[in-house]
Amino acid sequence: MAHEALWNMKRTIKYYRIIWLRHDLPAGLSVFLVALPLCLGISLASGAPLYAGLLSGIIGGLVVGLASGSQLAVSGPAAGLSTIVAASIISLGNYQLFLLAVMVAGLFQLVLGLLKLGVIANYFPSSVIKGMLAAIGILLISKQVPLALGYNQPDFWTSGFLKLFSATHFLGSISSFSHHITKGAILVSFLSLAILIVFQQPFAKKIRVVPAPLLVVVIGIVANMLFTATGSGFALQQTQLVNIPANIFASISFPDFSKLFSNSEIWKDGLIIGLLATLETLLCLEAIDKLDRRNRISPVNRELVAQGIGNMTCGLLGAIPMTAVVVRGAANVDAGGRTKLSAFTHGLFLLLAVLLVPFLLNRIPYASLAAILLVTGYNLTKPKLFRNMWSLGWKQFIPFLVTIIVILSTDLLIGVSIGLLISIYFIVRNNFKAEYRITKTHHLGIESHIIKLNSNVTFLNKVNLRKALDEIQEYSVLTIDGSDCNFIDYDILEVISEYHSKAHDKHIELHLKGIEKVSVTAVH
Repeated sequence: MAHEALWNMKRTIKYYRIIWLRHDLPAGLSVFLVALPLCLGISLASGAPLYAGLLSGIIGGLVVGLASGSQLAVSGPAAGLSTIVAASIISLGNYQLFLLAVMVAGLFQLVLGLLKLGVIANYFPSSVIKGMLAAIGILLISKQVPLALGYNQPDFWTSGFLKLFSATHFLGSISSFSHHITKGAILVSFLSLAILIVFQQPFAKKIRVVPAPLLVVVIGIVANMLFTATGSGFALQQTQLVNIPANIFASISFPDFSKLFSNSEIWKDGLIIGLLATLETLLCLEAIDKLDRRNRISPVNRELVAQGIGNMTCGLLGAIPMTAVVVRGAANVDAGGRTKLSAFTHGLFLLLAVLLVPFLLNRIPYASLAAILLVTGYNLTKPKLFRNMWSLGWKQFIPFLVTIIVILSTDLLIGVSIGLLISIYFIVRNNFKAEYRITKTHHLGIESHIIKLNSNVTFLNKVNLRKALDEIQEYSVLTIDGSDCNFIDYDILEVISEYHSKAHDKHIELHLKGIEKVSVTAVH
């Protein structure tokens, strides 16, 4: 028995080694080439140290990659969290305090996973989630425009979208904007955007030898080297290039645990980040499972446990928060990834890049990263999305649009909350109409009404039902039929019983079917 078990184990190891060499190693390399510029770009958009995005990608591959039950999902820093991360770093005023919020977010996800609450994403209407992602796309674009133009002052765009247009932010910066614009940065941004747009076209599938983000970064590096070598006025300043410490591990910030209970904002931001990271991860998981040619279904609760462990590790080691990311997962599928060893391999390549070639990373222009993020932001808020939501009708479009407007006007949590309330309003309003039906007939000059109650009639229908009863004319026949109901709320029974006691005085002949009267007592 022991010999057979050992033989089976050797066969399994050999099988996975072959799978890794043939499929997961090349797929991991391909995902690494996509993830590297995105890790840097999302750090830039988040206002965090650039190494923090790389660390997040490394942890997403090495820790979450192994702990996850998904075979194809790849985790790392996400563009969808960049705005809330940037706002949290600014509001807390200290990166070490922000890292505590990241750990709280990870703990929140871990608890959700252990309590098997992975179905939470199903309770958020898709219109609100799409509105949230579209608003994030708009904010992402707005923050990258200055960098794409060569503006290297990080305080140009600081907080809420509408505040940008106050004199102290927008006009004050515009007045000195010409001093900071670099022709070289504009040229690099233009070339980068052109490549990214061309590579998104269907005909470009035949020429996609390397991932578009990597090609953009390489062209940005080569262009600036040529500008510098020729002494051109297009050469970028040092402040317009990535700056990662030679010894990244000596520069890492760690959370200040002594302040964990000193600031309630830490816990508030942590819960918001945890909730948004959870939603984005679960939506990504659903999308990647649809792409899986082997039709494997990822266990959502195990994924939340893995993400929770990953984000707690991110907070502990100075990285920005992560989610499962659709772009990387789709790249993994396209490259032929078979198992979660491809995600692990991509994390290993990121670690080796940080350890062995930080000098090469420091040649990357911010303009190249800004162009990648501009396209990422555009993909989140395409005009096609707005047209599609409009075609679905007001009940979908209004929560979608209001979520966007409120997020841009205030912040992400308020926007999502109000969008959710509006969606609930439409559900309740629809419920008013759905749970009973009124038909009206005339026979021998007598008006007859039938109010047919449907499956579940709750107190939400109380106001409309009372109004319908009040509109019944005198000298009529009324039948209230509840024979097909599974549940009739006491409030509804009370309204009907109260009406029954007064129907005779209004000369209304009332018949009740399948409805039990209740005693109505006045409370003074």
